[in-house]
Amino acid sequence: MSDIAKARRKGRITRHRRVRKKISGTAARPRLAVHRSNRHITAQVIDDESGRTIAAASSVEPALRSNKSGSVEAATKIGALVAERARAAGVTAVVFDRGGNLYHGRVAAVATAAREAGLEF
Repeated sequence: MSDIAKARRKGRITRHRRVRKKISGTAARPRLAVHRSNRHITAQVIDDESGRTIAAASSVEPALRSNKSGSVEAATKIGALVAERARAAGVTAVVFDRGGNLYHGRVAAVATAAREAGLEF
C-alpha cells in the first residue's frame, strides 16, 4: 500500500469515527451503514444497542453479482433491496451512516434508492 493510499484510508477512518460519535442505531431507529470498496458495495441495517444486523444487502450476493458490481446502478439495486428487507423486518425509519465516505456517487445512490423504497431518514 502506498503512502497516499494509507493517508486516504486513515482519513476515511477518522471521518467515520467522527460520524459514529454522533449517530447510533436503536431498536426504534437502526443505523443504515454503507461500506464501499472499489469493486463492491454493502449496506446493513444495524441495531447497535443489541449488536445485531436486522437486514443486509451486498453486491457480492450471487443474485446481484455482475460485471458492474461497483457502479451507481448496482448501488441503486442494493439500496432498494436493503430497504425492502428492512421493511419486511418491521423497520421504517433509519439513521444513515455513510461510513466516512463522501455523500456522493454510489453512497448517495444507496441512500436515494432506500428512500424511494420506503425508508425514512
